[in-house]
Amino acid sequence: MPTDSDALATLSPTNAEVEVFRSDLLAWYDDHKRDMPWRDTDDPYNIWVSEIMLQQTRVDTVRDYYRRFLDAFPTVHALARADRDDVLKLWEGLGYYSRARYLHNAAQTVVEEHDGRVPDTWDAIRDLKGIGPYTAAAILSIAFEKPHAVLDGNVSRLLTRVFAVEADATSSTTKRHLRRIANALIDPERPGDFNQGMMELGATVCTPRAPDCTRCPVASVCRAHERGREQDYPVTPDAKPVPHHDIAVGLVFDDEGRLLIQRRPDDGLLGGLWEFPGGKQEEDESLPTACSRELREEVGIEVDVEDHFYTLSHAYSHFKITLHAFRCRIRAGEPQSNEGQPIRWVSVGALDDYAFPRANRRLIEELDRRQQEPSLFD
Repeated sequence: MPTDSDALATLSPTNAEVEVFRSDLLAWYDDHKRDMPWRDTDDPYNIWVSEIMLQQTRVDTVRDYYRRFLDAFPTVHALARADRDDVLKLWEGLGYYSRARYLHNAAQTVVEEHDGRVPDTWDAIRDLKGIGPYTAAAILSIAFEKPHAVLDGNVSRLLTRVFAVEADATSSTTKRHLRRIANALIDPERPGDFNQGMMELGATVCTPRAPDCTRCPVASVCRAHERGREQDYPVTPDAKPVPHHDIAVGLVFDDEGRLLIQRRPDDGLLGGLWEFPGGKQEEDESLPTACSRELREEVGIEVDVEDHFYTLSHAYSHFKITLHAFRCRIRAGEPQSNEGQPIRWVSVGALDDYAFPRANRRLIEELDRRQQEPSLFD
């Protein structure tokens, strides 16, 4: 593979390419844009919420979450004064929960430092928690018509094909160059529509595995299409094997049939959500032993692991798990989080009041299904 600098040295759009690209893309977007609720508003707060939700999440998934979230928190002031657990509960199932925590934190900053108005400058909006270059460019262009080009996965794929970029598309050098190209292409008169057109084209036409070049409005300036090599871009390293972990968790019941749950620390995966205590199985360790050890390490209790309750599989973005749940009773000790996190004893019926990761939520659904079985609570 050529070095990034070699492969990028001669890549830049000509003035003619810029004009054709802008006019053809915007004409196509005007005729083909999908109907989305966040496209019916110019409220910067609503646009901000939509852009945070759309990070690494499909449009069809976001629609209902977006409506419910704005029904509950219709203004930045409402979100700023909300209880974080309520925010996470509304986010439950959408994934990447740090987005919800950061959005909540940033709303408080907007109220406290910007009089409740979403900032309209690059430096000010980038200072908000959870807003990186892509999200800043999207909000500023769509809400405020500022000419900042977006660069997400869809746009990167589109640009690497249009300009036949032979360099590793995942490298920081290539990303910087693609951002320069995007900023050269963006229409200064309609930057918000241009950016949305780029994202729409990448999502619906210039797709990863089957780009439909017959429908592409910029095919006439696409170098990959001209060479018949659309499938060769973007250039990326070989994917690494996806790690797998076996997780043992304890369904610890008290004498009243309530379950022990704990809240995860904010600064890690699934931070701020509630869960059943447990963790990874270690090498040469049985699953019941792993369950017992994790409960001792996490909440300071010795338990009798009575029987296996349920097994499920779940995939995260960078690894997969098989979760094994065991019914447990406390033999010694009083539950207390070793990281100072809240713990609760909660009835099965009340678990719906708490925000859980999706894998735990599937376990709760099984608990709900079986809760009428007397043997479960014996």
